[in-house]
Amino acid sequence: MRPVAITVSRLTKKFGEVSVVKDVSFQVRAGSITALLGGNGAGKTTILSMLLGLLTPTRGSIELLGHEMPSDRHLILARMNFCSPYVDLPKRLTVRQNLDVFARLYGIRNPSYRIERLANELALEDFIDRPTGKLSSGQGTRVALAKALINQPDILLLDEPTASLDPDTADWIRGYLRNFQKETGGTILLASHNMGEVEQLCDEVILLKSGTVSDAGSPFSLLKKYGYQTLEEVFLDIARSKEVSLNQSPESE
Repeated sequence: MRPVAITVSRLTKKFGEVSVVKDVSFQVRAGSITALLGGNGAGKTTILSMLLGLLTPTRGSIELLGHEMPSDRHLILARMNFCSPYVDLPKRLTVRQNLDVFARLYGIRNPSYRIERLANELALEDFIDRPTGKLSSGQGTRVALAKALINQPDILLLDEPTASLDPDTADWIRGYLRNFQKETGGTILLASHNMGEVEQLCDEVILLKSGTVSDAGSPFSLLKKYGYQTLEEVFLDIARSKEVSLNQSPESE
């Protein structure tokens, strides 16, 4: 058994009287790619924000790489990073300038070398000196991923990493992430709506519904358990289960 990189225990987050995450517990094995799968409002982004220390849990605990978050955040954050197409980098800075800022924030010893290597790996050379605000969505996604990999993180958190990308670019990003995980042994936790992407990439899946964990397991085990051919069918079964039960007549039970 591989060691555990992420342990979430009875995690709850309330905004006022509204509970967005409710008593969530799960573990992510080191060196795995795991998906947080759920519809809008399921709590995926809120959980990622608490893992990053951006939000303080109302209750519960988070352990990352053997340290408590947020109390030990100074020991954890240098070994983590985050990528989302919904978070913009400063648009007036060039790609190179943005990456240099983050390299220095993470204390990278040779920022120029690290940036050049990522530019080569992620095919950024043609626009590395272009203002970030003038990039296409596919280019911007690759730059955001370069920012997230600048410190070679042990834990990489991804929020919809291929959202709004054309199929070719999305497939290229998935291939890159798979290779990154294999070469570095890093742990990837991604939030996604893309069921095909999850089936291709992930070792484990955590299914969320209305802020709680509905089920968890490998894609294969979930398909076998629910008797479906695709994770999309599993997801729809879980997402609609309450609606179906409410619409059942007494005779149908």
